[in-house]
Amino acid sequence: MKAPAVAAAVHHTVAVADARAHLWQVTLRLQRPAARQRVSLPVWIPGSYLVREFAQHLQRLQGWVDGQPARVRALDKNTWEVQAAQAQVLELRYEVYAFDPSVRAAYLDTQRGFFNPTSLCLRVHGRDQEPQALTLQPGPWTQGWRVATALPRAEDRARSPAGRWRWAEDEGWGTYLAADYDELADHPFELGTFWHGDFEVRGVPHRLVVTDAPAGADLQRLQHDTARVCEAATALWHGTRQAPPMDRYLFLLHVTRDGYGGLEHRHSTALVCARSDLPYRAAEATAPAALKASDGYTSLLGLIAHEYFHAWNVKRLRPADFARYDYNRENYTELLWFFEGLTSYYDDLLLLRAGLIELPVYLELVARTINQVLATPGRHVQSVAQASFDAWIKFYRPHDNTPNATVSYYAKGALVGLCLDLALRLECGHSLDDALRALWQRCNGGPMREDDLRAVLAELAGRPLDGELDAWVHGTEELPLRALLQAHGIRWVEEPATLAQQLGLRVDDSGPGIKLKHVLRGGAAEAAGMAPGDEWLMVQRGEELWRVQRLDDVALHARGLTADEPLLAWVARDGRVLRCPLRWPPPTATVQLRAPQDGATGPA
Repeated sequence: MKAPAVAAAVHHTVAVADARAHLWQVTLRLQRPAARQRVSLPVWIPGSYLVREFAQHLQRLQGWVDGQPARVRALDKNTWEVQAAQAQVLELRYEVYAFDPSVRAAYLDTQRGFFNPTSLCLRVHGRDQEPQALTLQPGPWTQGWRVATALPRAEDRARSPAGRWRWAEDEGWGTYLAADYDELADHPFELGTFWHGDFEVRGVPHRLVVTDAPAGADLQRLQHDTARVCEAATALWHGTRQAPPMDRYLFLLHVTRDGYGGLEHRHSTALVCARSDLPYRAAEATAPAALKASDGYTSLLGLIAHEYFHAWNVKRLRPADFARYDYNRENYTELLWFFEGLTSYYDDLLLLRAGLIELPVYLELVARTINQVLATPGRHVQSVAQASFDAWIKFYRPHDNTPNATVSYYAKGALVGLCLDLALRLECGHSLDDALRALWQRCNGGPMREDDLRAVLAELAGRPLDGELDAWVHGTEELPLRALLQAHGIRWVEEPATLAQQLGLRVDDSGPGIKLKHVLRGGAAEAAGMAPGDEWLMVQRGEELWRVQRLDDVALHARGLTADEPLLAWVARDGRVLRCPLRWPPPTATVQLRAPQDGATGPA
């Protein structure tokens, strides 16, 4: 199939080279190349802040200049150069190995294909702000497959900008056209056989695509509940009348055995969930049971809400540091606590506002986040602004000391959002919703700085909130969660912690035995000399020595133990057996939140 002529001098053609070998075939055809034309493959994908080195999967790169073979010279790990003086056409052909089941890269087997253009499509230096065409070629491997993407077809670009978006009703093969490389990079593609359902949000077409859903999954319910989430998010940003800022939106959901995750894009999101997370049709026609905080479906709806909220908060309203992406290196910002953290605050809140969960369930989800942060000693070491800046080397590269040295900008950022919301409501009758809407107007739905947030908060509150932001965002002291929640009638209840929490341990429970994953700073286990990677073999109390295989065994043999009575923990480390004198700690607690009796609803 020959790529059709379109108004783009940069043209990418993607085909399946060998689905059994997981190889995509890509051709880049460039009109009027530079004399020394450089191209590169991104090292990261926006929204996932880690250098992932996509070029490691690129192979068999060859070049032709005006139809004659040309040398392609590697300049560094992801950049190449071709001598093309006075040439009319440069053509590069290569393969990309694709067997990453996540939402960040590319995948291909005999059942389906998926890719982000950042994993497949070379960026042409000096030409990345020109229109980019991408042609998908069907072949023997793709019989019966369809294509799902929110990127417009080339012929759709010729329509009036005021024209209403219509999803393609054919199989979807052909040529797509992006305004520039950024737009191309921001549109994932799903190929294969899949279910889809359509709905509208204030006149804007939305489509839900689900791949590999098992029989019995209630995809109509998922579509209905997703629509409710989208309406709640739109109402938050634009009130009761205005439509979302996009003219179409696509959910790409791939169902696997145990996957979970999502990645935001300006007109779509790529999602992965476990089969057990889907809703299923009941054998009898009964009303669905109320959702619990522990339900996988609750987590899936929260993921959908999170990624959809990003269509405003990071894809349009975004850090000024991300006004233009640099695909060759890390892009730093201190504002991920705002763009990921506040999105994490609102994802569960949107489920409450959409009527998908009840207030007690929402409060349980908030309490989980509170307990997660309180169980992280690193919150006293690293501010949430620092955590945002260090995401490239710390958040996405966890190790055994991570909880002692870092804090999650997702989790603590969500709690900062909660504090800002409750403080505004308490002090001036405004809310964080008002602040987001004001930021949207102030920044024209585009790049923002922390100073913009400070200005909006000062205007709403009638005074600067710089002290609060300095302490909550740039400091490491405890957040005033308890006082703010109680001021809104939410009851703060402390319940006994688990044994692992009490000892200051996180245990790897993937196999038999007690294997220590993290030893938390300041805990009893650290004081005893226990270390990450240890296997806890036995406990000794007096003259008695007992084999332990679960923490429940430890609890059994520690009954009635006083703080003055040592308990020897026998651990294996690097083939040696060591004795660690463990002093039993005093009882500790976790937080539970309870709804007030008078019907107050906090930030709902």
